[in-house]
Amino acid sequence: MSKIALVTGAGSGIGRNAALTLAEQGFTVICTGRRMETLEETVAMGNADALFAIACDVTQQSSVDTLFGEIETQFGRLDVVFNNAGSNISSTDFGDLDYEGWHRVVDVNLNGAFLIANRAYRMMKAQTPQGGRIINNGSISAHVPRPGSAPYTASKHAITGLTRSISLDGRMFNISCGQIDIGNAASDMTERMSAGVPQADGSMKSEPTMDVANVGNAVAHMASLPPDANILFMTVMANQMPFVGRG
Repeated sequence: MSKIALVTGAGSGIGRNAALTLAEQGFTVICTGRRMETLEETVAMGNADALFAIACDVTQQSSVDTLFGEIETQFGRLDVVFNNAGSNISSTDFGDLDYEGWHRVVDVNLNGAFLIANRAYRMMKAQTPQGGRIINNGSISAHVPRPGSAPYTASKHAITGLTRSISLDGRMFNISCGQIDIGNAASDMTERMSAGVPQADGSMKSEPTMDVANVGNAVAHMASLPPDANILFMTVMANQMPFVGRG
């Protein structure tokens, strides 16, 4: 029987590629996100026998609980989660940042990630055989910020703490947790960056990107590890983008 994987934010970009890659490598993949039409587009791109769409708003506890209820009913267990759903706002100087913008990003990137990971952890702890793997989507911003990125950067630093805590708490229940930090994978988000990205010296410059398939392959590699092995942190980035020495 194939392993059951859940991918959030599977309607586009990194989530879509990861879902399709996992399905190609033998996983049964539950694709979730807010918009059913984009999830169905993802399913249509791959093996329909291995991909399933269930809509969910990760910021709403009731929606997440409904999602996990459906997973329990339809599939009976959960082996892997790629906790990928994310949001951002335009670059904003910290002094000009309002609470609405802050809350919108943190609600998806941190609160949503908590809800998905928390429900997955409960399910993995209770199922037989016990255990599973949670893969959190961090970011290069989990290490270094861009100018004007306080909500996004803070949320991704928090994901690192969440990853470490889940990894520690999950040991006795055979639950592994790792984090993939991604830099400039070509996606909808990087398309919006094509006109230039704020640099630490105040300039705007375009930056190199990489094929999003590199991320899908990396996630699939993390997901395919045996239960006694874990990649705690992985950085996958465009080789020539500014990261080491940024600023």
